[in-house]
Amino acid sequence: MKALFIRNLKVYFRDKASVFFSLLAVLIIFMLYLLFLGDMWISNLPDLPGVRAMMDSWIIAGLLAVTSITTVMGAFGTMVDDRAHKIIKDFDAAPISKGKIVAGYELSSFVIGVIMSLLMLVIGELYIVSRGGAWLTPTALLTVLGLILLSALCNTALVSFVVSFFRSQNAFSTASSLLGTLVGFMTGIYMPVGMMPSAVQLIIKVFPVSHAALLLRQTMMAAPMAQVYAGAPAAMQQAFEQEMGVVFHLGGQPMSVATSLAILMGTAVVFYGLSILNFSRKRR
Repeated sequence: MKALFIRNLKVYFRDKASVFFSLLAVLIIFMLYLLFLGDMWISNLPDLPGVRAMMDSWIIAGLLAVTSITTVMGAFGTMVDDRAHKIIKDFDAAPISKGKIVAGYELSSFVIGVIMSLLMLVIGELYIVSRGGAWLTPTALLTVLGLILLSALCNTALVSFVVSFFRSQNAFSTASSLLGTLVGFMTGIYMPVGMMPSAVQLIIKVFPVSHAALLLRQTMMAAPMAQVYAGAPAAMQQAFEQEMGVVFHLGGQPMSVATSLAILMGTAVVFYGLSILNFSRKRR
């Protein structure tokens, strides 16, 4: 399994086009924010110190959530390619269990998701600081690192299940393109969650990646948001948090951090089990 894990890492990072396209959705979102989305949202907020840093933290947190799932999806392209070219049959003939073969693909995809998310975090922090923001505190940084690991774990299980149905690169490429577009809406980047219809909001609130973005935003935006809304009525900050997807409400009550964590961990367990069952069924 170790050899397969290392081989998958080398295949992914050697293919520059694969790396680029797994980050394409992130690059598009970031460019849209720089060109007009950022200024549009900031213009609707009070002209107070820290507003720019608050919104920059908001977009970077969202990009971390998007990076985690799109790069994991891109990493699983190696598995689909091996299936399409019958390379996986060589692995099946090797003295290694089917479970370890699948685990090799999943572990490499998880590690790739973590590596690329950490790279995005470094770039994002440099961007925030260059625009007048502050570095994350050690406590906030540790929390973000933990959320990156949990997000990558959840996305690996989720994408592993989805990819278990694909046997051609065309189907995989189409699904990757759709995912890149969908995840931008599900994390409330293209359009704030509070502006969407109630039915769409409900779907977003059960989508695991949305909760990864929510927890990252709560952590990364805490300091600048406290600066912006210092002395302001609590209702003003609460309205902003609900509008921008920093806090989810269900049944009129805010969802707790524990609930979001449970959704991410539950998704990882459930979809990892489903992916194993599906891979086992397809290999009989």
